[in-house]
Amino acid sequence: MDDLKGKTIVIEELAEYQDDSVVSREIIKKEVGTVTIFAFDTGQGLSEHSAPFDAMAQIVDGVGEITIAGNKNTVKKGELIIMPANEPHALFANEPFKMILTMIRSEK
Repeated sequence: MDDLKGKTIVIEELAEYQDDSVVSREIIKKEVGTVTIFAFDTGQGLSEHSAPFDAMAQIVDGVGEITIAGNKNTVKKGELIIMPANEPHALFANEPFKMILTMIRSEK
């Protein structure tokens, strides 16, 4: 992660697509939150789960399907969606896509 600091980065090059895989690379990890880039190959995804804090998914390549509390959302390059804390959500790639996931922990 430190090798990225102070440099210009091409976002789409931070995680490469791999056949039949989900690739992730954490680029910031702090006690208060994380920033991770994901590359999903077609047919791959993350099963339904929830988190105790809001998470923002920003699509940087392709189109992703993000389901939040049973509602499917199609999110494409240049768009983002916020997954609310404690709401079940899942991700699926009908085609390859890359996203940046930003999670910030906060106290209530």
